[in-house]
Amino acid sequence: MVKSRHSLNDLLQIMSDLRDPETGCPWDIEQDFNSIASYTIEEAYEVADAISRNDMSSLKDELGDLLLQVVYHARMAEEAGLFDFADIADAISTKMIRRHPHVFGDAVVTDSKAQSVNWENIKAEERAIKKGTGKAPSILDDVPVALPAMKRAEKLQKRAALVGFDWPKIAPVIGKIREEITELESELSAESSQDRIEDELGDLLFAVVNLARKIKVEPGSALRRTNLKFEQRFQFIEGMLAKQGRAPQDASLDEMESLWQRAKTEK
Repeated sequence: MVKSRHSLNDLLQIMSDLRDPETGCPWDIEQDFNSIASYTIEEAYEVADAISRNDMSSLKDELGDLLLQVVYHARMAEEAGLFDFADIADAISTKMIRRHPHVFGDAVVTDSKAQSVNWENIKAEERAIKKGTGKAPSILDDVPVALPAMKRAEKLQKRAALVGFDWPKIAPVIGKIREEITELESELSAESSQDRIEDELGDLLFAVVNLARKIKVEPGSALRRTNLKFEQRFQFIEGMLAKQGRAPQDASLDEMESLWQRAKTEK
């Protein structure tokens, strides 16, 4: 007999059982929004990792882990009388319908670029409503401070570009990167304070993120690919040295550099 597949309702019930004050899991009962937040972020990264490795089997599992996080937050909110999972589903469904008037209404969008502009215009209207009648809304409102710094830089730049604060071509962006490298080198040569050096390094990273945005490369994805490449090449060095009965700390930098160049052609 084939076992029936578990449904979303089953998952909601499982979480309810785990959080039951009398019969649930002690660890799950103790958690709150703050303690679970880090796990939610971790699971999102693991989804991205599975995608970067094109591991669809792992992706299925990681998406389940991420869904569990949504269910977890929903359950805690329901216990507090704030909202439940159905409210979450209703809120996101309402938002998607509102932000896609060309699909669910009479608006006309010619291509994905036009849709991106339309999407941001609708979000701007939402921010203005949320802001109320107080301080004038900013185009940069609601870019979460808790985002990874690289992702937040990208979102800030995209928002500013919507009102024309953007170089129209790539050349000035590359020029800005060169300028920031020169300024960082100057601070390093002057043995400036760590704060000044950090400021200049931050400016350089911001400019590199801007270049990634202009050439339509997601900077986090590009860095993940480079991280993986570095990992594979360094492990090649470790493997080759291990065949000689040595570890990296037993080799000179020149030896490791030679193996690195070899790894670039073989890995």
